[in-house]
Amino acid sequence: MAEPDVLPPAGPSKSPTLKAPDHLNSAGLRIEYAEGKGRGVYASCEIPAQTLIEISPVLLLTAQEYAEHGRHTVLDHYTFVWRDGRMALALGLGSLFNHAQRPNVSYTIDYATESIQYTTSRRILPDEELCIFYGHKLWFDPVDATDAGRREPSEEPDDGWGGLIAVEDDGEEESGEISTSSIHALLDRSNGGNPEQVVPEEKLPFRRLKLTPEEEEEEDMDAIRKEEAWVVDLPDPRLAAVMLKWMKQSGLDTPSMAHLKRIRKHDGKMSMVLILTREQRNAPTFPENIELPPPYVVPVPKTAALTMPSLMLKSSLWPTIYAPRKKFEPERWTRDRVRWACEAMKQVVRKAQGASRAGELPIAAYVPMPFDEETRVATRMLEPISAHDTRKSASHPLRHSIINLVRAVGELRASSSARTTISSVPVSHPPQLTSVVDVPPPSLDQVSAALSQSQLHAHPLPLRTPESEPGASQGETRAANGAHYLLTSLTLFTTHEPCIMCSMALLHSRVKEVFYLIPMTKTGGCGGLTCVPRLPGVNHRYGVSVWKFAGEKSLDKVVGESGLALDEACDA
Repeated sequence: MAEPDVLPPAGPSKSPTLKAPDHLNSAGLRIEYAEGKGRGVYASCEIPAQTLIEISPVLLLTAQEYAEHGRHTVLDHYTFVWRDGRMALALGLGSLFNHAQRPNVSYTIDYATESIQYTTSRRILPDEELCIFYGHKLWFDPVDATDAGRREPSEEPDDGWGGLIAVEDDGEEESGEISTSSIHALLDRSNGGNPEQVVPEEKLPFRRLKLTPEEEEEEDMDAIRKEEAWVVDLPDPRLAAVMLKWMKQSGLDTPSMAHLKRIRKHDGKMSMVLILTREQRNAPTFPENIELPPPYVVPVPKTAALTMPSLMLKSSLWPTIYAPRKKFEPERWTRDRVRWACEAMKQVVRKAQGASRAGELPIAAYVPMPFDEETRVATRMLEPISAHDTRKSASHPLRHSIINLVRAVGELRASSSARTTISSVPVSHPPQLTSVVDVPPPSLDQVSAALSQSQLHAHPLPLRTPESEPGASQGETRAANGAHYLLTSLTLFTTHEPCIMCSMALLHSRVKEVFYLIPMTKTGGCGGLTCVPRLPGVNHRYGVSVWKFAGEKSLDKVVGESGLALDEACDA
């Protein structure tokens, strides 16, 4: 890593007293000295993008070894926090890669082999230095920084991997909030690297649920969704044209069977599908001049085939239309956005643990400021907001954390109607969190009326704001019409999977996506007992992501150690 004492020059320069050692490798790398910068890694030849250039084993020190010895030596500049709290030192070339604000090398940690893999993120030219991104908390001025002012060293420890240090580094370990062995592995999962680099789906710290049938390819027979249809055998192939004409005249030719072929030829026999049983319970009656055997019921595919394997399976039931579509492509996530999500999940865990110490259920919800500036401006969400469960203190069955948060957002939106931004809302609590404990609990009639209003409208009703009054500009009216409705375009993080009631409230609130840490298989409405945004006929679908569990301990033990355990029958 770069020496912090002197700003390094742009390129390598030979030291008059020190000679860089030769390094044997197959990627064309060499070690060079740069005056004032120390040793660095350079390319001896052109290296293509996405080339694995180094695998560095890691030497691990216990926290005690590091505290008593390591931090008092030069190793202090080269170690970083491992996921279990130990300090790690990269061997090989791993500790020689210097920092750059725009790195050309990314890296991933392989915990199974206790090593780090370094990969080029773009084409590398001969004699170009290979650099990684240390993170945002630097103890020196980077050469390619935009500002020349020298920074003061951060008082917070930095893991050298983009700032995703263990949660206990913020002080919660001493207050009993977060245990290193419990929640650390769940929340620190970005592994640093280039902040703009797209993280592959399998490397994300969460798993995104598929919500719509179009996202499923149904490539095994158990996954094929079926329904029943009336079918008749045609003893004479010439009857096919007669029957097709009759079906159009009789109204049996409905769009619901557009994905099915009308005629099936099997084992020398011709059959025709007539109509789905859900559209006509009784067997169709044929004209007297057409002699046919009685119709019968068979299972048929419910949708068209999206892939060739699916087509073969579905056609074994009944000939099906092949309608390939572009495979579902979820939204891409960069490392910087993953870091944003990890920090948001840490916040919601802290909120839930604080609620538990106050005698409430350890359930919390949190809406951070949107990751991108465009969404922050469009939604006017310029500060985060959170809420926790208050059913115990309020003696009210509807005071779930998500219901509290939706209500708090609604109050915040309403109170900002005479202002231009949410950030000017006066609060008596710390500005980063808007408490909902002091909000009067809604009556059952109010909640029922609110849900009924949402169910009556396919689109959310805009809040009445000065911008929507007569005389407001057309642009202002469009912005007020839905853009600032409750959770529209916002992301919600919660400790536990929302119950069915809260999941429906999120649907009516038009939330963009929901992330939860702990599944609730018996009561959850976002993948547990059911999945509300996946139900047929709903007028809004929001994304659902479940945090991945990584570690040797069971999820139940991790949840118990972190103080977030709930009865499995509890509605979160």
